Amino acid sequence: MNIKLIKTEQDYQLALQRLEAIFDAEQNTEEGDELEVLSFLIDAYEKEHFPIEAPDPIEAIKFRMEQLGIKQKDLAEVLGFKSRVSEIMNKKRKLTLEMIRNLHKRLNIPTNVLIQEY
Repeated sequence: MNIKLIKTEQDYQLALQRLEAIFDAEQNTEEGDELEVLSFLIDAYEKEHFPIEAPDPIEAIKFRMEQLGIKQKDLAEVLGFKSRVSEIMNKKRKLTLEMIRNLHKRLNIPTNVLIQEY
């Protein structure tokens, strides 16, 4: 087992090739241990070099509404008046802290998504 830190794109590509070669290794074997360590190294490199940004708060709300089969008028309970819901969904009004808390509690949308600028 010759594992090293992944510092360059070339290191990353070589690590991916090695991972593919030992992908079916059994646990508690030398190759199994190498697979586990290599997975952590690849994950760390990808998080640093290919970060996934959180979605736009309004798009996240729309997506969650679609998942739950909720209509815009149903958000009036969570956000206030129907006109306020419309303003928020059209990005003409910002979410307040209370709205963010309610959306998190009722729709289970992570607060770190809802607090972003849009």
